[in-house]
Amino acid sequence: MREAGRFKATLPASITNVETSLKRFGADSGKAVKNLVISSNYTLTERKPKDSGVAVWFVWDDLQVCIPIDRYTSIEGNLQAIHHVVEARRVEIRHGTLALVRASFRGLLALAPPAGSSWREIFGFTAGDHVVALNINTRYRQLAKTCGSEVALQELNVARDRALKETVQ
Repeated sequence: MREAGRFKATLPASITNVETSLKRFGADSGKAVKNLVISSNYTLTERKPKDSGVAVWFVWDDLQVCIPIDRYTSIEGNLQAIHHVVEARRVEIRHGTLALVRASFRGLLALAPPAGSSWREIFGFTAGDHVVALNINTRYRQLAKTCGSEVALQELNVARDRALKETVQ
């Protein structure tokens, strides 16, 4: 595995880069980025974690967005990659349209859920359960932390979106 960028940023600098890029992305698009969560399996006592993957969740233009990256050997490298992904969306805004950016973020949602799996099954709700958006989003965050692959996260995203459309907000 390799590292993102030419220099090795510190963890605080990498987090700041992601936060700054998202703030600028919101300003460029005219739509605020809300509910930012930066997540990793890293604990403060691990210097070289086995799982250096990072996921950044946020809400933009009524879309719940997750950018997961585990390509690099360090958390800092994966955060820098997310920073670059957000910067690429800023370029799309400058040279394209908001529709292009929306399509970029929705692209991962195009994957159909597994055959025979309803969103209730995926989230562990029964047909008799009264489910509201808060329950779905809470369960989504719990399950997203344990997704073993990008495909599993895509399926979870599709299930969440379907669930939110069918339930009381």
